[in-house]
Amino acid sequence: MDNIPHFISLGAGVQSSTLALMAAAGAVGPMPTAAIFADTHAEPASVYKWLGWLEQQLPFPVYRVSAGSLTTRSLTKFTNRKTGKQYIKNMIPAFVRNADGSKGIVGRRCTYDHKIIPITKKVRQLAAIKRGQKTVGAVQWIGISLDEVHRMKPSRDTWSKHRWPLIEKEMTRHDCMRWMDKNGFPTPPRSACTYCPFHSDSEWRRLKNAEPDAFAAAVQFERDLQKLHATPDLSNRMHSVPFLHDTLKPLDQVDFSEDSTQGQFKWGNECEGLCGV
Repeated sequence: MDNIPHFISLGAGVQSSTLALMAAAGAVGPMPTAAIFADTHAEPASVYKWLGWLEQQLPFPVYRVSAGSLTTRSLTKFTNRKTGKQYIKNMIPAFVRNADGSKGIVGRRCTYDHKIIPITKKVRQLAAIKRGQKTVGAVQWIGISLDEVHRMKPSRDTWSKHRWPLIEKEMTRHDCMRWMDKNGFPTPPRSACTYCPFHSDSEWRRLKNAEPDAFAAAVQFERDLQKLHATPDLSNRMHSVPFLHDTLKPLDQVDFSEDSTQGQFKWGNECEGLCGV
């Protein structure tokens, strides 16, 4: 597979940034053809600032691809062409308070639609993958570390092979941060959408204190999402109230000083390990 192009699925968080810089330094080979960042248009400003810096450090190109605004799509009413009825797509895995008072969590399409699809499309283009191709024509590096080995998923496509170089090197997320520090690089921010329900309380705390604009955007998104789901004319109207925090409290009323179970069990089911790295 020496002549097959390699691509980094770049989340611009700790792990994938470390992986990209290790590749640039020759600590992981072969040299990637490119890195690909899927932009949901919903990351905090710190991630975009970091990505701009990271692009300048790498000897290979970084392509920014997008399926459009995740925020807009999550808050959009769609119309069934046959019935004329309006409906919404459950893009993010929001927590819900059901009519009987019980708690649940809705399905998600955000990772697949806004990360996997645009990255796959770009890899196909750059690797010149033919329609119906069955032989491996591209290797995609995923920045999952050893402490998240349960997130490893094989490629959905026969023409693509997934690789996890950090796991090959038995590196944890903490090892990544140590490598960055040892090599004189700053610590990357955590990469995730501002309103991701998978945030830990410590990340919500950080957003509220360090990036108040991002936190305010998450608060507004939650209000808009609740208003949308309350619309009576939706054919798939959710008979429950969506929240971004598992306490089922409005985000601006949550006490983040005491960590809840928020974020402790959800990344394991995340589609192909492309978020939060």
